[in-house]
Amino acid sequence: MDHRARKRFGQNFLTDPVYIQQIIDTINPSAGELILEIGPGQAALSGPLAQSEAELHLLEIDRDLAARLQERFGLDGRATVHTADALTVDFSRVTSGRPFRLVGNLPYNISTPLLFHVLQWSDLIVDMHFMLQREVVKRMAAIPGTKAWGKLSVMCQLYCEVLPLFDVPPEAFSPAPRVESSFVRLIPRAQPPVVINDLVVFRQLVTQSFSMRRKTLRNCLKGLLDEDQILLVGIDPGARAETLGLEQFAALANLLESGD
Repeated sequence: MDHRARKRFGQNFLTDPVYIQQIIDTINPSAGELILEIGPGQAALSGPLAQSEAELHLLEIDRDLAARLQERFGLDGRATVHTADALTVDFSRVTSGRPFRLVGNLPYNISTPLLFHVLQWSDLIVDMHFMLQREVVKRMAAIPGTKAWGKLSVMCQLYCEVLPLFDVPPEAFSPAPRVESSFVRLIPRAQPPVVINDLVVFRQLVTQSFSMRRKTLRNCLKGLLDEDQILLVGIDPGARAETLGLEQFAALANLLESGD
């Protein structure tokens, strides 16, 4: 019996065998590795991943699909199926604190909050391979001074090296999404590229800096830092957030954290 894609779960199932094989070749799974797949759906990737003899954990929010996955993979022990919402899962509990690889054709309607959620476990993640809306991948890999540079760019590049790999057309999915897709690799950094004294403060400052993209830092950061403080770290208070790089955001956040 065919499964009708559910809009509320953002389901667009990858069906093109050429792209499925290209993705599997790119991931290059090996026996004994611990791999978590988010949103396995109809198992386009799960089947080949299971054949690699990796230790496979499948996180599926759709109960009907989870039951089918359990029937196909769980009964013979080829994979452990978790009926769970990836937005709330504690990934370290699923893996018992072991290093793991993360794979997924992510629902585009929740991709950004999901990325922020999984980055919490970047110290345990070996690498991530995700199918995402092409515009999201562009934002993740953007450079300062471009329109695509924003909070997602800053936070992804703080934690990871972002490597866009290849585009995937709408007709490779069923139903076909209304957007182009891209496959991306994220490799967590052993150390952040900048020194940050307090990540919570850094995240707060970056969020507020981009809260009103067209406004200057002096306006966006009101209540956090004044003009003189912004100048203290060599940054023009009349600049916009999209012109700042990681080093400048770190300098502002560390100044805020110090209370000077």
